[in-house]
Amino acid sequence: MAFAYLAFFESSDDDRAISEADLATVAAIIKATPALISANLYTPETTKDMYNRTERSPVLGLQLYFEDLTALENAVGPSGHLQQLAAPDVLTSIEGARATQQAMYVRPFPVDDGRLRTGEGELPCSYVVHYPGPAEDLNAWLHHYVSHHPQVMRTFPDIRQIEVLSRVDWCGFLPWERVNHIQRNRVMFDSPAALQTALQSPARIAMREDFKTLPPFDGGNSHFPMATRIIVP
Repeated sequence: MAFAYLAFFESSDDDRAISEADLATVAAIIKATPALISANLYTPETTKDMYNRTERSPVLGLQLYFEDLTALENAVGPSGHLQQLAAPDVLTSIEGARATQQAMYVRPFPVDDGRLRTGEGELPCSYVVHYPGPAEDLNAWLHHYVSHHPQVMRTFPDIRQIEVLSRVDWCGFLPWERVNHIQRNRVMFDSPAALQTALQSPARIAMREDFKTLPPFDGGNSHFPMATRIIVP
């Protein structure tokens, strides 16, 4: 079992980007988090999908994995380790960006070959999907999704990871906006080029057809290609 703490920072400024110094500071704070299993640091990448419109990716995303919810809540508690992320001298390069946060339950799904083959000096690429909701019947929607959609995702060429994340009730005290998305997904590939190939493959057409069978929901969805720095304590 695993839970994830997620935070995303969005800006309407096309020139806004997190500095390498800020990334290094954030990575060092996260790496020292008690009870952390691993973490992903996301920064924007560019790909083109045959169906979805191109959206402005968040300037930064954080996804921190914990074995249980209590460990996660301790990390984001009133005096938790991750309060350091909100210090005034951290994330100065993206000051003013809209920050949102949520804790979620992580549902991993199998792939045929999960070994990353990222080139030297490159980062793997995640395709991060947000479903704000609501769904007309969340129970029926989620059951249908996890019973069908990840199985189609598995047919993407060279896919390395598949996750579906479901919302939970949680306690946390970082000073950022809390959101309650009904679901998020993440798939990982060796590179942006590998993700691009997948998004233009027959599997993408099959994904679109399966998407049409989802029970009714509102709020649409957002798709973000993100370079992924993997942190292990």
